[in-house]
Amino acid sequence: EQLMFLGRSGSESGGEICAKTEVQGEMLYNRLVKRHRHLKKWARRIGAEAYRLYDRDIPEIPLVIDLYGDAISGALYKRPYEKDENQESLWLSVMKRAVSNALEIPADHVFLKQRERQRGNAQYSRLGRKGFFRDVREGGLLFRVNLSDYLDTGLFLDARPRRALLRSEVQGKKILNLFCYTASFSVYAARGGAGQVDSVDMSRAYLEWAALNFALNGMEGQLCEGLERLPGKSFSLIRSDALSFLKRAAAQKSAWDLIILDPPSFSNSKKTPVALDIRRDHRELINRCLDLLRPGAKLWFSANAKGFRIDPGDFPDLSIRDLSEKTVDEDFRGKRKSVFYEINPL
Repeated sequence: EQLMFLGRSGSESGGEICAKTEVQGEMLYNRLVKRHRHLKKWARRIGAEAYRLYDRDIPEIPLVIDLYGDAISGALYKRPYEKDENQESLWLSVMKRAVSNALEIPADHVFLKQRERQRGNAQYSRLGRKGFFRDVREGGLLFRVNLSDYLDTGLFLDARPRRALLRSEVQGKKILNLFCYTASFSVYAARGGAGQVDSVDMSRAYLEWAALNFALNGMEGQLCEGLERLPGKSFSLIRSDALSFLKRAAAQKSAWDLIILDPPSFSNSKKTPVALDIRRDHRELINRCLDLLRPGAKLWFSANAKGFRIDPGDFPDLSIRDLSEKTVDEDFRGKRKSVFYEINPL
């Protein structure tokens, strides 16, 4: 079946758009129609309203495109060569039209941003203030996403299977979620019957977003500083950098049944005295977490740095299971994935 890329924006004249760009628009249109047809029944079956449709499937179209209900958040990866800014803008407008037509989504619900190799906290920086929000359902839970103002929307789609696995393992347990971002893992843990969930992040804005995610699911996430948990509150949202928190927790002899450690690849936030580099610092972070595990407990460690792997020789006294391949959903199959390890003391 040959699918056709239809329609031209009134602001785009035939002379402005080269034939190559039009062909690429048609290629993207055809790919998205087929991909959406393949994935939508699967997504409905697992209860996911947000999923990945396209990730640089066609080399000359270096986009990532994610569907969030009735809207799209996508990004253009930095090209390996220079492209005129006006030509790039026109190219993006053609690709945006292809996305809109292929998925029958209004063009003003399609957000394509520029994604380059990120350093520090650039991926979390605000790009705009349009405030295009959606509440999307996943696994029977609701999560607020912002499709317009950041490179990342507030919900990492590739971690979906890990969130589901977490919910199945936490009944009655005490959970610590470090670098929690908007706390989707914490919401899953709370809904899975965890007795206590502590979520740690440096950003008050993201902790407030996390509190909203708890509220969307009929629970209260309580904002607090340091280790000062409020009496009678099971779900604490703690504003702190992770390393300082781990040091304080060790001094107070705190312990958890499962710790989720998902640090950024690199962070040079002004709120911390030393930059975090996961290739250099993962050993210290892992060891500090292991000191806070109850007997029989486990650490979940994940990282998204390109080419990063744990060297088991660095941890001879640990059992390290690589669960990366076992926690990949259909929409991310065949794509580059983050590593995911389950770590237990021997």
